Amino acid sequence: MTEDAPPMEARDEFDDLEGLLQRALEEDHEFLAWLDTSVDNVGDGTMTMSIPYDEKLTNTRPNGTPDEKADLHGGVAATLIDTVGGLSLRTAIDDPFEARIATINLNVNYLRPATADLVATADVIRAGSSVGVSEIAVESTTPDGETKLVAIGQGAYRIFQPQ
Repeated sequence: MTEDAPPMEARDEFDDLEGLLQRALEEDHEFLAWLDTSVDNVGDGTMTMSIPYDEKLTNTRPNGTPDEKADLHGGVAATLIDTVGGLSLRTAIDDPFEARIATINLNVNYLRPATADLVATADVIRAGSSVGVSEIAVESTTPDGETKLVAIGQGAYRIFQPQ
């Protein structure tokens, strides 16, 4: 993922990073908008984003029962991990609006199938002058109503600071 800074005119419309990032997702990232990705919370060194469950994002499951929901494709969780991991670095750098961020390395471990909305929380481990690292946990609600961890990940990102 390569993440450009939100456009200059967006800064006048929103007072907070959360609003800016949501607008950038909706207007500048068609794939993330198609997934209906939302910025849910932005804090110092942390960020939470979500993608709602949608049948169009599932694997085909030939042995499932008719009332059983299909599992979300793992690529949806990986996309969310990559996106929230990179964007969370904006909360930990001096000028979050001018920097560009690109993925260097992404690691995803799948723990169990997801059959409901995905909610990912990223925590910045380190945000240096040129490289940042985030750890990400993705949760989903199980068919019995319990919220469980479905994937964990870690991303390393190149931070391009303005000259």
